[in-house]
Amino acid sequence: MNRIPWDKVFAFSAFDIVKLLLSAGIIVVVTRIQLVSDRLSALLIALPLTSLLAMIWMHSGGQTPTRIANHAESTFWFVLPTLPMFLILPWMMRNGWTFWPALAVNCLLTAGFFWATVFILRRFGIDLLS
Repeated sequence: MNRIPWDKVFAFSAFDIVKLLLSAGIIVVVTRIQLVSDRLSALLIALPLTSLLAMIWMHSGGQTPTRIANHAESTFWFVLPTLPMFLILPWMMRNGWTFWPALAVNCLLTAGFFWATVFILRRFGIDLLS
């Protein structure tokens, strides 16, 4: 991870701006849908829209099928440690926690679950940080 070419990461093209606007637009529409239907917005957020968009953008950018496949597989493993948050956060808020403290605790828990996942998967030959 320490070999990331940050100059390339932050070199934006016109196509990157289109990708940004389209991706952000989807998020805005879904949050607006939440105003009228919690469940429909939750369903739309539960769909892997950002992952699908990322893979479409990767394909459009000329990434190889192997890189896209690696991305999809890594996304699967990275989603797992985030799942408990969707049960713990509502429980905390229904039991007297206010939003920001509950969110902060859940971010810390998710980071802990992430590192636990990394260490457990290494025992099975899966290295998420290589």
